[in-house]
Amino acid sequence: MKRSFSHQKFRLLDIGAGNHSASKIKNVFPQCEYHGVDLEREYNNSADDFALMDAFYEMDLTKLKMEVIPDDYFDGIWMVHVIEHLFNGDEVIRQLMPKLKSGGYMYIEYPGKKSTTLPSMHGTLNFHDDTTHVRVYSVPELTQLFESAGFTILKSGTRRNLWFIMAMPIRILSFWLRGKKLQGNIFWDLLGFAEFVYVRKN
Repeated sequence: MKRSFSHQKFRLLDIGAGNHSASKIKNVFPQCEYHGVDLEREYNNSADDFALMDAFYEMDLTKLKMEVIPDDYFDGIWMVHVIEHLFNGDEVIRQLMPKLKSGGYMYIEYPGKKSTTLPSMHGTLNFHDDTTHVRVYSVPELTQLFESAGFTILKSGTRRNLWFIMAMPIRILSFWLRGKKLQGNIFWDLLGFAEFVYVRKN
């Protein structure tokens, strides 16, 4: 997001707006006009989170009924760990494309094929650890989808966040000291759990 917009004002459509996402994003990007989308309104969000949202759309994306979301309006659409929960995620992406302004950015992240071969672990390390995962997507599939719609692929591949990898020992120690089970996502970047596609609309 910082690479796309720096600290200028921008309009963001956040697909999967739970886990206090609005508060986290507005804390870093206070000039962001934040629009959230989620299946349920109360997915780890508080009144403070909703107060920071400029709009919230409660909808089942698989139904492809997105008329309420304005077209040609957003500078960015972020869809992080959502499409793996959608049997028709490719069609959902096609429906979202008109919502993005020309020159706008879209970032999609999801568990890649490699995640199906990783060990099972609390908090999801193997794709099938989460019973709500329904479909495995791939970089070639999404690349073809975006390029056929006239988008430019800026970057894609396996997510390897060096900061998260370097922080692994501290995160592991933190869980142990608090007597909590280790979470699978601690190892995502080291083991190549997630893939991403980062694109621009021409």
